[in-house]
Amino acid sequence: MEYLNYVLIGLAIFFLLPRLLPVRGVKQITVTELKSKLSERNKQFIDVRTPGEYKTNHIKGFKNIPLHVLSGNTNMLSKEKEVILICQSGMRSNKASKLLTQKGFHRVSNVKGGMNAWR
Repeated sequence: MEYLNYVLIGLAIFFLLPRLLPVRGVKQITVTELKSKLSERNKQFIDVRTPGEYKTNHIKGFKNIPLHVLSGNTNMLSKEKEVILICQSGMRSNKASKLLTQKGFHRVSNVKGGMNAWR
């Protein structure tokens, strides 16, 4: 029985760890770093939260493209400009980072801690 517990824990780590780790090739930035980038015109600021979350509180300059529709809307983004992603905690924007890199975006940054860190 004890062996089974170790196997289950190992499997859980194997499947969950990749989802929690930063995406390779994606820059992880702090909210302090974000603040210094907000005035730069050569960046694309994308909030991947739901429209309701975005409406309640968002950072000026960020465009709302929810994670669940991002895959079908990547044509709205330029691969030539850096994409800076944010969500509530950094988890959904991390997933969005992975999606964009798989679609050929090479300059992608994720805001660590998301809107929770922004407050």
